[in-house]
Amino acid sequence: MAQPVLALGAALLTAAGSVWYVPALTDLRAGADRPHSRRDAAAACVSVWSTTGVIAVLLLVTGAWWIPALTAAAGTALALVLRTRAAVRRRREEREAARHWEQLRWRPAAADRSRNGRTAFAVLLTTGLAAAAGTAALLLTGGPGNGPYWLTAAVPAALVGLFLLVAATVTHTHTYARAIRHPRPRGARHH
Repeated sequence: MAQPVLALGAALLTAAGSVWYVPALTDLRAGADRPHSRRDAAAACVSVWSTTGVIAVLLLVTGAWWIPALTAAAGTALALVLRTRAAVRRRREEREAARHWEQLRWRPAAADRSRNGRTAFAVLLTTGLAAAAGTAALLLTGGPGNGPYWLTAAVPAALVGLFLLVAATVTHTHTYARAIRHPRPRGARHH
């Protein structure tokens, strides 16, 4: 597949990612108004999507495949480090908040456990995206004589679709099981 076609795909993917990186940029602009963990998570999001944009430009400018591949690896590594730091800081912030509430001798309302379904969805979707990226990289490194060009796009897209379907099913099952365990009282409004 020609690099300009891949560059166009990366540029379109970057434009579509604005759903995620525009709110992340808002969190970063807010500065000290947001917790450190949220700003780290936003920085991870922005680094992933900016890496995709940089790859689009590099695919147009350079002829070698290793430069965009190295850029993708560096951007992904940076995002993983930032995301891990965000998770560590979030746990620290939650412990600190719990300690403050304990000092007040007051227990906050039970946390919404629907985050478990969201976590499962995020993990499955991330796994699918990583599998698709790895498959695409393997298909691209095989060279032009390795098979039809449409296969390079179809196989990763099918992998992402499969993992998205599994993630949606797991999330729906989790929500259904939660609704059975904790039914809503009659007349309660859904927020």
